[in-house]
Amino acid sequence: MAQSQTPASLTDLLKRLRDNTRGQQQVSIGDLLDAVGQRSFGPVVLIAGLLTLAPLIGDIPGVPTLLGLLVLLTLGQLLFQRPAIWIPSQLSNRQLARDKLENGLDWMDRPARFIDRWTSQRLTWLVRGPGRYLTALICMLVAAALPAMELVPFSANGGGLALTLFGIALVADDGLFALLGILFTGGTLWIVISGLMGL
Repeated sequence: MAQSQTPASLTDLLKRLRDNTRGQQQVSIGDLLDAVGQRSFGPVVLIAGLLTLAPLIGDIPGVPTLLGLLVLLTLGQLLFQRPAIWIPSQLSNRQLARDKLENGLDWMDRPARFIDRWTSQRLTWLVRGPGRYLTALICMLVAAALPAMELVPFSANGGGLALTLFGIALVADDGLFALLGILFTGGTLWIVISGLMGL
């Protein structure tokens, strides 16, 4: 069942993902979108980042690329000011095993509680108004680089961390996390470019 409100915190996001997929053997990308709400651009970025970071999910070949495509489609619609998220059925119907999702969510629980204690509304010019669109563009740059990151060991984890930081920033209205995301983006892209040149 689709949610109408944006998750209030990272902990709330994980709870929604659990509650809305309980009892299923396979979970689709569409199910994840329904769990966080069709108007929730920030949580989609956060989900993509967390799943790229999560053991047994982000390590599956092709998953970072798939999640990068989801971010590109989602934030592209934010830039064009669509009121709700639309994704094609070929992407919406892609599935992963519910037990792998549950393991990833369990791994995220403690970090989520820690992060929620440290978020607050600050440097909001990075996540509101024109700054929001700048943050979206940088997220899209990270997402577009995820296929290349799959070729450089461990760099997809850096991309996932950058997307996670941007997602937290958008959900919590916390520009400090956006600033951290920008720093991690620069470092990760430098590692990827160096790694590809060495191949």
